[in-house]
Amino acid sequence: MIGVDLSLGDVTDELVGIFRDPGILLGIPLALLGAIFMSFGAQYQHRGVAKVERLSGKAGTSGLNGGQLLGLLRRPSWVMGTVMLGLAIVCQLGALSVAPLILVQPLGAVALVVTTLLNARLSGHKPTRQSIIAIVACIGGILTFVTIAAFFATEHQVGSRELVIILAILAVVIVVFAVLWLWLRKRMRALFYITAAGVIYGFVATLAKVVISRIQSGDFEWLTLLCVVALLAAVAIGAYFVQTAYSVGPPDLVIAGLTVIDPLVAVLIGLLVLGEASTAPVWALVGFAIAGAVAMWGVIQLTRHHPQIVSDSQELPIPRGRSSKKPRRD
Repeated sequence: MIGVDLSLGDVTDELVGIFRDPGILLGIPLALLGAIFMSFGAQYQHRGVAKVERLSGKAGTSGLNGGQLLGLLRRPSWVMGTVMLGLAIVCQLGALSVAPLILVQPLGAVALVVTTLLNARLSGHKPTRQSIIAIVACIGGILTFVTIAAFFATEHQVGSRELVIILAILAVVIVVFAVLWLWLRKRMRALFYITAAGVIYGFVATLAKVVISRIQSGDFEWLTLLCVVALLAAVAIGAYFVQTAYSVGPPDLVIAGLTVIDPLVAVLIGLLVLGEASTAPVWALVGFAIAGAVAMWGVIQLTRHHPQIVSDSQELPIPRGRSSKKPRRD
């Protein structure tokens, strides 16, 4: 009995997060509100991109050109979506200022549910069994991630060494995606643009958290300024990939990728560089890995079985799962 009490006591000592960081109680609702703004913003921006493509007579599958980007600024729907995404960013920054990055980022998965319902209603493409399974995998994996993070997430002061590491990794990531885009952009599809945007935005969230922490501690010097410059550059590059993703995929597919890949990257940085899970036991780290793998599997499956993608490409001889049917010969 004493052994049991000691074990429970050890576990209690490890369960930080909610019990030691009351800021989480404010960070969670802010993150959820941001997810709702993200859902509506994505829907409006997707509508604006589609309209610009129709007016220009050129698809943006290999990347939106300068004329199309300027055309977006003249579309009220795209501007409205941008405003809503701006509000989503404000909510997320507010959440990051009071709660650990490892907890705030995954809560964006709520946007996937809202966006799926909106897109089904507006496009008339009801979710299929395969796409529902994929969405459940995305949300289930991320929510499992959040559940573990809520108990074990802790914050540490980010030093100059950690910040330099983050900036160096971001530079490598941007160069790699830029080279791939220039080399293979005529063959790239939604998954590439979604992955590129998600990975880069994962760094955006991390850099935003670092800048907020440093400003709060009064540590604003040249390295922090460099961090701000890198943050703005990453936002611009990620935004371009997002807008191109809207031209090759439905909004809920884009949101699925962002709400899974973005937090996974941010959390990996939090785990490996910032030490936000330094108190987590081995089983929690294993749980992180399994939950992340399930969520990523869901994204990949959704790119294959999304009803709108299947509907738009029925004429192509590509297997699309059980829902695909061979054309009947009369």
